[in-house]
Amino acid sequence: MLVRYFAAARAAAGFEEEKFNLPDGATVADLVKAVAAVERPEPPTGTPPLPRILSRSSFLLNEVAVRDHATVLGPDDVVDVLPPFAGG
Repeated sequence: MLVRYFAAARAAAGFEEEKFNLPDGATVADLVKAVAAVERPEPPTGTPPLPRILSRSSFLLNEVAVRDHATVLGPDDVVDVLPPFAGG
C-alpha cells in the first residue's frame, strides 16, 4: 500500500510518500505501527518526530476519512496521513 504524507508529517518523514507491504488482514492500526517503527533521520528543527505526529493525525483511506483503525487494508490502498492543521 502507498502512504502519502502531508504538512508536518511530510517534513518528519523526509519525503512525500512511501510503500509498505503488510500481511493480508493488516489494519490501519498495523500500518501506523509499521510507519512509526521505521528509523528516520531527525526531523527539521521545530518538527515533532513522526510517531508523535501519527498519534495526532487523521487518515484517509482511498480519499475517504477513516476513523476506525481496525479497518482492514488491501495491497493497492492509498492511505493519506493528515496531521492537525492550524488556521481557518
